Amino acid sequence: MHVAIIMDGNGRWATERGLPRSAGHVEGAKAVRKAVEVAASSQVETLTIYAFSAANWARPSSEVSALMRLFGQYLFTETRRCVEQSIRLNVIGRRDRLSESLLRSIDQSERLSAGGSGMHLRIAVDYSSQYSIVEAARRASRDSDLSSEGFKRLLHEVDHCAYPAGDVDLLIRTGSEQRLSDFLLWECAYAELYFADCLWPDFDERRFRQALDAFAGRQRRFGALGGDKR
Repeated sequence: MHVAIIMDGNGRWATERGLPRSAGHVEGAKAVRKAVEVAASSQVETLTIYAFSAANWARPSSEVSALMRLFGQYLFTETRRCVEQSIRLNVIGRRDRLSESLLRSIDQSERLSAGGSGMHLRIAVDYSSQYSIVEAARRASRDSDLSSEGFKRLLHEVDHCAYPAGDVDLLIRTGSEQRLSDFLLWECAYAELYFADCLWPDFDERRFRQALDAFAGRQRRFGALGGDKR
């Protein structure tokens, strides 16, 4: 099972409490830890979380800098936890616009957790699904016999996917918005969508399990008349 999460609402959570937006991102990082724990205990094979989109570069430079520092700190503090829980960590997205220090942290986290046999945790940073699809199509332009699976392999290559990841089964978005925001557009072709009416820092274990229960109650037809197979 592949679960993807658009973690929306950190800034609004902080603003509602009279706090700086950076405080919301700090609380959001705590919610990520809880989500990883719930997913791992629920036999989720792959969890992909949307940490920083390509469009987020347009935010104020102070907020972008704070987010990048927080991400580096998260890798530093959580990699050991991932190793202890046999979770493989992989950062997907562009890397040509990230700092050298952050790239070193990513490389170290991926290398140290590579031996994990449990859940695959993917963190999308400087990620744009449209960019990835266009870049994969550019690389595939000379292959007239390219299959869907072959194109997916190119997407993985573009996105620096260290391990194969199946299509998304359940996409969760917090923050009350109902859009995909350029996230895993190819992989979400048949995903079940779940929109949580809360801001990301408030997305706790109970809410996550509610989303998983809702998914379990849906019948997935994949264009056919019935059954649960593609």
